[in-house]
Amino acid sequence: MDLGWITNLLFDKDSIAHVILIYSLAISAGVALGKIRILGVSLGVTFVLFVGLLLGHLKFAINPDILGFIREFGLIMFIFSIGMQVGPGFFSSFKEGGVKLNGLALAIIGLNIVVALAIYFCVDNISITDLVGVLSGAVTNTPGLGAAQQTLIEVSGKTAETQSAIDSMSMGYAAAYPLGVLGIILSMILVKAIFKIKLSDETKQMEDEMEQSQLKPFVVTFKVSNKLIDGMSILKIHNIIDRNFIISRIKRADGEVIIPKSATIIKDGDLLLTVITAQEESVFNSFIGPSVDMDWDSEPGQIVSRRIVVTKSEYNGRKLGSLRLRYGYRLNATRVNRAGVDLLASPNLTIQVGDRITVVGILDDINRLAERMGNSVKRLNQPNMITLFIGIFLGIIAGSIPLLYSGTVPMKLGLAGGPLIVAILISRFGHKIHLVTYTSSSANLMLREVGICLFLASVGLASGERFAETVFNATGLTWVLYGFLITFIPLIIVGIIARGYYKLNYYSILGLLSGSTTDPPALAYGNKVANNDAPAVAYSTVYPLTMFIRVISAQILILALAS
Repeated sequence: MDLGWITNLLFDKDSIAHVILIYSLAISAGVALGKIRILGVSLGVTFVLFVGLLLGHLKFAINPDILGFIREFGLIMFIFSIGMQVGPGFFSSFKEGGVKLNGLALAIIGLNIVVALAIYFCVDNISITDLVGVLSGAVTNTPGLGAAQQTLIEVSGKTAETQSAIDSMSMGYAAAYPLGVLGIILSMILVKAIFKIKLSDETKQMEDEMEQSQLKPFVVTFKVSNKLIDGMSILKIHNIIDRNFIISRIKRADGEVIIPKSATIIKDGDLLLTVITAQEESVFNSFIGPSVDMDWDSEPGQIVSRRIVVTKSEYNGRKLGSLRLRYGYRLNATRVNRAGVDLLASPNLTIQVGDRITVVGILDDINRLAERMGNSVKRLNQPNMITLFIGIFLGIIAGSIPLLYSGTVPMKLGLAGGPLIVAILISRFGHKIHLVTYTSSSANLMLREVGICLFLASVGLASGERFAETVFNATGLTWVLYGFLITFIPLIIVGIIARGYYKLNYYSILGLLSGSTTDPPALAYGNKVANNDAPAVAYSTVYPLTMFIRVISAQILILALAS
């Protein structure tokens, strides 16, 4: 029996079957090994890179053109998915407490670059391309690595020397990555030890802050006792108080429960179910009357509260006030839940597909509105392919536009920066041009994971042949040392400043340190320590800006020092 087919399947680098087989092996084995935890920490999909390096070392070669296409396409999918994920929170992350956290994250990024440049100018035996790879691994930022490699191709062209530099950059990344994760966690542990932090105190402080939160809609019942507003309409009360509030239901003194309109007259003794912000309760106590306990769900009658999911694209980008719920449906909208966050249902709030609107009224009227707006969770599970590929199309165009020139070489956003910026803009403003930007978390995660796995496997397979001889020697050991210095020094400095000067809660510091390095394993460690979502909140606050700056700064370093 001729077994030549086995040889072709395993070693014919131009065979499509061989390419798919090797990629499937690298990704499946890498993801499986990445689930193994050591001291509670795992490397996740990053292990795909190491399996790819091993397969490359074992001579499982792939046609360089095919490998290059898969690498770039995987990078684009990963970067675009990241942009769509972080885009809605990118601009809001600069507000209020987010300014402080993002400022500290930028300080970490700046210090990472300062330490890297200090090594570059003080050490003779490391190139800027190698150092950018080490920097990307030290801060566990794979998109930065991809952006730097793509920029190097733009600067130097597709030559054998460029490919060698790209491979060396990948090996620097692989050498620095494992100790980079450990360096992040070590900085967290040292901050706790330096300030002798007790987790029980941090938990109590966080719970106290949550109780005093001024951001979430707050539902409270007021009893009208101010004689001066007896006989006033709700519209007139709105004009006098000048606060953003919604009166959802009114119970009259005779027991009648009604859904108010702007012209509804308030009477002495009325009970008003009101949606406000928590810090404004005292204002309403003074103007309307005392807050009272009231179980509205137990009230007899047909008035109920329900959530309606917006799933029809024609409502994407419309103002909530344009629905005329009070007049057309005899309903009141009280809150809008977007991506797990409750927003006050003000008339000027822009609706997006995927929003969950809480409405109050008669069940038949609610059902009529639900039918009009879709209210089909199943429909949300359908991927919006038009938005995805329009975004990638525009991202590649944006990434190809020359922005400025470094000597004779044009600076471009490239295949990483272009799709990232376009994805952020589309996810935030796409509704203005009637693009449905909603993507379920599972769909976004699948696209992102497939993209990063294809990219990491490609990087490993391309660099594996020279990995052992380059890394497992004095050069590789110095890369590990440089990576640890780049990781640890900025984190411990900013961690001490965050706690000592700004008095940040330790759980927020955990999220800050892991978010400024875009490192999920470190976040997992922080979540385990905190046993609450405070680290994840801080992580998500700094992650959008951090990811953007990491990608752009890696490109700038290559343009400035490699040309």
